[in-house]
Amino acid sequence: MLYPKRTKYSKYRKGRCSRGCKLDGTQLGFGRYGTKSCKAGRLSYRAIEAARRAIIGQFHRAMSGQFRRNGKIWVRVLADLPITGKPTEVRMGRGKGNPTGWIARVSTGQIPFEMDGVSLSNARQAATLAAHKPCSSTKFVQWS
Repeated sequence: MLYPKRTKYSKYRKGRCSRGCKLDGTQLGFGRYGTKSCKAGRLSYRAIEAARRAIIGQFHRAMSGQFRRNGKIWVRVLADLPITGKPTEVRMGRGKGNPTGWIARVSTGQIPFEMDGVSLSNARQAATLAAHKPCSSTKFVQWS
């Protein structure tokens, strides 16, 4: 799973997702192809893992042996903020709930996934499959 083993505090505040475009993480740094987020939002650790598995599944379906030898995937976001929730039918007050999941803040233009070692058509199909998993809109980018 893609969340930290330890954090300094067990509960954090959710905060705001920055609407502006940050400079770090907006360029392809490792692979030739990637997915770029079109708007700011939050990604849950389940959505990140589902998108990663969709990319790997597409590569395994497209070419059984070539991706295992040459292909590589980089996940450049980490769900490091715990999200708390109170149980159902609990009265108001009495403090904050227990941590139930993890999220990652994604800004506009940030690249969550990169891939290399595959053809352009297979990378585009994998990015399309991965774009359906998180609830934010993404687009396919290519290194030039």
